[in-house]
Amino acid sequence: MPVIAPMPAARPARIPSQRDGAEDSMAAGTTVDHLTETYRAHYRSLLGLAALLLDDAASCEDVVQEAFIRVHSARKRVRDPEKTLAYLRQTVVNLSRSALRRRILGLKLLSKPMPDMASAEEGAYDQLERDALIKAMKGLQRRQREVLVLRYFADMTEAQVAETLGISLGSVKAYGSRGIAALRVAMEAPA
Repeated sequence: MPVIAPMPAARPARIPSQRDGAEDSMAAGTTVDHLTETYRAHYRSLLGLAALLLDDAASCEDVVQEAFIRVHSARKRVRDPEKTLAYLRQTVVNLSRSALRRRILGLKLLSKPMPDMASAEEGAYDQLERDALIKAMKGLQRRQREVLVLRYFADMTEAQVAETLGISLGSVKAYGSRGIAALRVAMEAPA
């Protein structure tokens, strides 16, 4: 047999009083008009509060705007309109803390440069050397350039270079040594 739960006893009806009307108006919370007036009157002071906690203007503006949005969406819970500014201030502080936490976490998660990585200055020098090498390579004879590129950049043996270019092994050695000598002279010459 199914078990049937007993019906709860009916509550006696309340008689509304004048005090209930006041509670209903306060239960409605902060009005949009009051929040708009608070925005006009206190936006700059809240922005200053955020500026004390954060370091850039864009983040401060974002935090203050987000605070107004959050208080607006929760305005029914702000029962006393006089406390709207206090709620806004606390929200600005909390959002600023969150923004700082996200930044700190982001900094921790950033990959740290490896100790053997070149500095930016060294990278610039390397780039200059590469540019000078490319310029010097363009100044070589065609066969010298081909032999050096295949031998040192494509990492081929002298025999593979000879086979690829269709020349003798002796020619590969001759073009290679003459090309390196010409590169040395070109790289040492003042720019």
